[in-house]
Amino acid sequence: MSDDRAPETSGVAASPPAPDAPVRQGVFASLRIRNYRIFYVGMAVSMTGSWMQATAQAWLVLTLSGSASVLGLIVALQALPVLLIGPYAGVIADRVDRRRLLTVLQALMGALAATLAVLTVTGVVEVWHVAILALMLGLGHAFEQPARQAFIHQIVGMSLIRNAVTLNSVMVNAARAVGPAVAGVVLTLVGAGWCFAINAVSFVAVVASLIALDGSRIAQETPVPRAKGQLREGLRYVRGNPSLWIPLATMALVGTLAYNFPVTLTAAADFVFDGGPQALGFMTSAMGVGAVVGGLVVAARGTIGLRPLTLAALGFGITIGAAALAPDLLTAICALFLVGWLSVTFMSTGNATLQLNSEPHMRGRVMALWSVAFMGSTPIGGPLIGAVIEATNPRVGLGVGAIACLVAALLAFLAHRRSRERAATDL
Repeated sequence: MSDDRAPETSGVAASPPAPDAPVRQGVFASLRIRNYRIFYVGMAVSMTGSWMQATAQAWLVLTLSGSASVLGLIVALQALPVLLIGPYAGVIADRVDRRRLLTVLQALMGALAATLAVLTVTGVVEVWHVAILALMLGLGHAFEQPARQAFIHQIVGMSLIRNAVTLNSVMVNAARAVGPAVAGVVLTLVGAGWCFAINAVSFVAVVASLIALDGSRIAQETPVPRAKGQLREGLRYVRGNPSLWIPLATMALVGTLAYNFPVTLTAAADFVFDGGPQALGFMTSAMGVGAVVGGLVVAARGTIGLRPLTLAALGFGITIGAAALAPDLLTAICALFLVGWLSVTFMSTGNATLQLNSEPHMRGRVMALWSVAFMGSTPIGGPLIGAVIEATNPRVGLGVGAIACLVAALLAFLAHRRSRERAATDL
């Protein structure tokens, strides 16, 4: 049954649930809200196309260059704008109408995908073309990510944000399961250009969904007036709250060295398992399926806070290590299923912890820092992991990511314990 209540307005921040406490909800609780259903379906179509493009783009670059380092550089270029202007993009997300901003950005990113499709289908594409378009796409993502994360809260409200964030992660990873698998078939049959063309068309769905939303059912947050020092204000706000800076620091480390799967899995599919684009599709899809299953578990009964975030990082590291040591493709696919499960648990726990501990007028800036930690760390980690793979092999590249997760879990545990000791002393 549809629940079309308008989400609570944002004038007063609701008290977050107790940290580490399980919150029981129906698996699809947030989808009872009609606006979120419409937005969710549009994003699901677009995300599937985006994963098709990511897979095809990685394979195209590796085919054109024959170098994992070049592939890592292209991945880094796409994430570079998030690193450089991500925090400022969060300020913009707090200043403007997020729905309008998202509509414009999605249309522009669709045009970029169409341009790459034309270049590839006509046979004139070169690595530098891909690099420029990847950089421009990353610029769109820099502004889109914080606006979309904060906009979800406007649609579903405080009580359902954890469920909505988790289902959003499920959707992204379901797209990760379907998109690369379809891309593998399309790559084999007609080439990368048609993957890019399909992605360009998929953006129509998300633009249409944004236009179709019922504006009266969207919580209206008063835009933050333009003023000097708003970026510094956001950084000070995060620095003074351990429930915010610890998840961000943990994600920064994990994002830099572990979330380089377009590089590590592409190289492993080709150089370790000699399986071609179909092997890459199966490996990436296995992660997506695992993330869907894990995400549904978290959506039904999940926890928020620093302790479950630490445990998720620990499990994430162990499963990546298992994938790195897999003796054959089938074992790697099984391990990557678990990698996907722990990946979505880690991401959704961190994301929901930030959203529930952020004040409404700061949420765009906080979520921009989350995007910087997750995507903006790739310009550092992408080339670094690519160079590691060039010097050694893809297994070592995955192993570095596994170690990073384990170190992040340890640091988060120690920081959390220290912050609790300080709080107890202050009392």
